[in-house]
Amino acid sequence: MAAVAAAMVLGTAGCTKSSSSGNSSSAGSSSSGSSSSSSGGGQQQVQTAAGGSGPACTSTKYGAPKLDLTKVTVGFSQSESTSNPFRATETKSITDEAKRLGIKLIQRNANANVSQQNTDIQDMISQGAKVLIVAPENSDGLTPALTAAKAKHIPVLTIDRTVKGTACSDFIGFIGSNFYKQAQISADDLAGGMGGKGEVAVLQGTSGNNVATDRTNGFTSQIKAKYPNIKVVASQTANFDQATGQKVMEQILQSHPKLTGVYAENDTMALGAIQAIRAAGKTPGKDIKVVAIDGTQQCVQDVANGVMVADVETNPRFGPLAFSSLQKFYGSTGTSTKVIIADHHFTKDNAKAALSNGDVY
Repeated sequence: MAAVAAAMVLGTAGCTKSSSSGNSSSAGSSSSGSSSSSSGGGQQQVQTAAGGSGPACTSTKYGAPKLDLTKVTVGFSQSESTSNPFRATETKSITDEAKRLGIKLIQRNANANVSQQNTDIQDMISQGAKVLIVAPENSDGLTPALTAAKAKHIPVLTIDRTVKGTACSDFIGFIGSNFYKQAQISADDLAGGMGGKGEVAVLQGTSGNNVATDRTNGFTSQIKAKYPNIKVVASQTANFDQATGQKVMEQILQSHPKLTGVYAENDTMALGAIQAIRAAGKTPGKDIKVVAIDGTQQCVQDVANGVMVADVETNPRFGPLAFSSLQKFYGSTGTSTKVIIADHHFTKDNAKAALSNGDVY
């Protein structure tokens, strides 16, 4: 894919948590809300045909002093453990791009603790960070940190999840995926794999963030609107975590032995569900169809092998787009307050090509 910085037209303006697996993407055929690419590399691309965009935000409008990013310290707050491939890839992308641009970067990892993330952000401010990139743990809990940053006129760019507040005032804006659309695509995939009928379980992400909310609502609304012979018989949080996903899936299988479909709101929960399905003496991909969202290497391989029906990308390679957005923020044009990434869609038809192209993580 073309370098994101070059693609940053911004005609328009994403995730998850786990103990052992994560969130991302590929090329190949596309679905509604997706776009395809013939080149490898997996870099983010801005979705320009749909997805919406916010007004341009400049440092002047924000009330922040003009800065040369190469002459100040940038802080990066990661919400969750890098044992999760999504978080590891996200952190590496931010770190690599800062190094490429000659920008001094300090970073902290809150390990899925929103109180710790507030502390981390305020600590980076005290360490001299003049601008912040934040991957929020949840949408509601970062008001103390955002307030502290705003008081010192330190701009905050949020990636992969949203926060409460006003764009270009409490934070610059948001870069991420259309999570509701991802869920609709997953519903269509699962319905196709199930032949339009059967019982489905939903493994929800962590409560309190926009990703889990949108991925739940998008899926259930699509099933209700289009597939009257599919019934969601269980919907339970598994906290974007593999071990929890396995435990919850075991319980659901005991309560619903006729289950024929599983929608996991991230790949790590899908991997846990697959373990539980096998432990119950059933075959994933045959007895029970599985779809998920992330695009990690293991799950895309499972799609290629027929263990999963499909996987929708959430691309964690935020580095080029995040720093390009900050450069525009300090420039004359400004950056959009809402940047939506064009996620890819892995199916049996394109999973092998995506793996060989290096588009997954």
